[in-house]
Amino acid sequence: MRSDSQFVSLPPEVRSEAEALDAYSRVVTSVAESTSPAVVRIQVEMDRGRGGGGSGFVLTPDGFILTNSHVVHKAAKIKVSTPDSGEFTARLVGEDPDTDLALVRIDAPGLQAVKLGDSRKIRVGQLVVAIGNPYGFQYTVTAGVVSALGRTLRSQSGRLIEDVIQTDAALNPGNSGGPLVNAAGEVIGVNTATILPAQGLCFAISISTAQFIATKLIRDGVVRRSFIGVQAQTAPLNRTIARHYDVASSTGALLLAVEPGSPAAGAGLQEGDVIVELAGEHVEGVDVLNRLLNEERIGVATKLIVLRGSKRFEVNVVPAERLG
Repeated sequence: MRSDSQFVSLPPEVRSEAEALDAYSRVVTSVAESTSPAVVRIQVEMDRGRGGGGSGFVLTPDGFILTNSHVVHKAAKIKVSTPDSGEFTARLVGEDPDTDLALVRIDAPGLQAVKLGDSRKIRVGQLVVAIGNPYGFQYTVTAGVVSALGRTLRSQSGRLIEDVIQTDAALNPGNSGGPLVNAAGEVIGVNTATILPAQGLCFAISISTAQFIATKLIRDGVVRRSFIGVQAQTAPLNRTIARHYDVASSTGALLLAVEPGSPAAGAGLQEGDVIVELAGEHVEGVDVLNRLLNEERIGVATKLIVLRGSKRFEVNVVPAERLG
């Protein structure tokens, strides 16, 4: 067989395509070889004997491992299997259900940590590789492209996760918590979800969000946020009233209920009020309200602009720390 001469004799456009495919294979192979040693399999046991699992990756050589909150939430025991060092019992450092991220730690020698990329440099169409343990098949590699950027995804806690990466690199149950890696072998996202039965609709939390949350978890074990004690939904504003008071947005956060004894109740807010501004920021709906109620607002008098019927008024509320 004279494969070399046959390849050379191919038409230029066919030869170019074959060379491109070969380059693509080399990139995927290189990424898999460099990153797989830092990817781990996570198995959990619940209190009633139920089990589950997912993936994760070594964030630091001293044993901090990043994964999804939904992988380890309420786990009684966590086991981590590494490619080279075997199985270890892990300790939950902390989790943040609002971003579906968690940090566990193992005491293991010779761990290889991943290289972290820069979420700001991601481009739609660029090659990405997902590594994980779908359905227990360890260290499975799939490849695809970044399909879209700036997506939002609702977490199990009900809050929106922002700056989510959409990819068509195939993800399945068990991939959760594994890395999404660029062609340079740098982790740019944490694989977290796929939409079934759709094809190629998979999502990863950006590494910038993951780094921020991981830093908080390493330092405090929790991510602190504030609350004012309301149930709300996004609702359209009366256009006449909005124009009259020069409200920039066409929607706001409509209060469905105010918790007795809460900061909102203490400030005099009522069911039916619509919050349109918080600390100078426009509140287009409940997701924006939740985002603005961050750690910095805990215990700080915060000005709200509220519409009640045809009236507009300002009120100061002091958000408290949200627990759990």
